[in-house]
Amino acid sequence: MSIEVKELTKTYKQQKALDCISFTTSSNHIIGFLGPNGAGKSTTMKTLTGILPVEQGSCKINGVDITANPLLTKKSIGYLPENNPLYTDMYVQEILHFEASLHKLTNSKQRIAEVIMLTGLKDEQHKKIAQLSKGYKQRVGLALAIIHDPQVLILDEPTTGLDPNQIIEIRTLIQQLAINKTVFLSTHIMQEVEAICQEVIIIHKGQIKDHFLAEDRNVKYPGLNMEEIFVKLTIS
Repeated sequence: MSIEVKELTKTYKQQKALDCISFTTSSNHIIGFLGPNGAGKSTTMKTLTGILPVEQGSCKINGVDITANPLLTKKSIGYLPENNPLYTDMYVQEILHFEASLHKLTNSKQRIAEVIMLTGLKDEQHKKIAQLSKGYKQRVGLALAIIHDPQVLILDEPTTGLDPNQIIEIRTLIQQLAINKTVFLSTHIMQEVEAICQEVIIIHKGQIKDHFLAEDRNVKYPGLNMEEIFVKLTIS
């Protein structure tokens, strides 16, 4: 197992954003985390990364409880939030050096070079982030998320706002990263789920509606594509 959530609950004032949700994912899978706006996706992701405290229930990353050992779990997580917060006045190389220093990497120069090649930033590495297209900004965000070589990547809508060519490029990069990492991503693009995800979790109104392997989809939902399954489980 890679991510284990048990009876996780989160309340904002009188509203339950998460209502006692539980799921366990496999390792080295791309897991699609789906749901309408306001379903609880970002709240779950922020809790898994330690940004939001666990109110009730538990979350484990590779068997380590994030409340009991937050620093250890954060070392094994890379996170790309939905609104990719970048310092746009910094150069690509500069922001990667900054991130490497935060993680206290001893081999920062070598690792930065590796990450630049892996994320396809070689020709952009000496540019200011403000000069980059949105697709390349997403690549910088992914580079920052993986610079410390985490075992688990949590990506909140990584292809939102990209053009079709950029979407394909980022999907391909995510698939490459998933060879030896677990990738937990949220998306509203059902084609994306069908193209790259091995597991699917659907959440609606703070509750898990289903969790299944992509290979079991046709047996569980015969004749339905992902969009039809999503609508079936989230219309209320």
